[in-house]
Amino acid sequence: MDVTDDDGVRTVTFDRPEVMNAFTTETAAQLADALADLDPDDHDAVVLTGEGPAFSAGGDVESMAEREESPEAAYERIGETFGRVVEEAMSSRVPIVAKVNGDAVGAGLAIAAVADFAYAVESATFSCAFVRVGLIPDTGGTFLLPELVGLRTAKRLAFTGEFFDAEEAAQLGLINEAVADDALNDAVDDLLDTLRARPTRTIGLAKRAIHRNLGKGWSDALDYENVVQSQAYETAEHEEGVAAFLDGREPEFE
Repeated sequence: MDVTDDDGVRTVTFDRPEVMNAFTTETAAQLADALADLDPDDHDAVVLTGEGPAFSAGGDVESMAEREESPEAAYERIGETFGRVVEEAMSSRVPIVAKVNGDAVGAGLAIAAVADFAYAVESATFSCAFVRVGLIPDTGGTFLLPELVGLRTAKRLAFTGEFFDAEEAAQLGLINEAVADDALNDAVDDLLDTLRARPTRTIGLAKRAIHRNLGKGWSDALDYENVVQSQAYETAEHEEGVAAFLDGREPEFE
């Protein structure tokens, strides 16, 4: 995880391009740390982006295959890593911008959803792919997706794991805009110029009020999401999904 601060903007770059910036528990914890110490006195915004052709392929499936843990241990791990990413993003007093430079899959899609703004290149592909490895949407996906795209569409994305392009992501409300691949930097820079000209503390207060007034408290929803995901990790479906991914074949779920 590469973290730089420049002219009031913190840029967090997911820097595992050899695996499409897939997240391990360690890199998820690093992202949470990068969001934790944002201060409106020092930062006008934070930008999340990926190195190479992908934004993020989501959770590292090879790490999943090597993991042996109880549901209780999984609950603790999820809460301290991907869950903490959501907690820090939702409670941050600084606006977060997802600069989606390529494919955003699984947790990558969810991280784009938890950001306050998201701009993506037209060539990016999206998928709520958790179901493909026998898991439920996490990283806030179970409560953020319905808020952004509506209940029935959220179910469709979560239950099918279908892939869709950036134009559809914009139409669904998952991202703000799909832009030409060579226009992403300009689109995000224009937004950052606007945010720099606004009172960051006021933005933080507005963000807190908006999140506090979501249909259900996100903290309770996140905790329940972590409980259910820890149970999903124990299923035969998850085991088959991971094995199929590693074998390069379609999973055969009973």
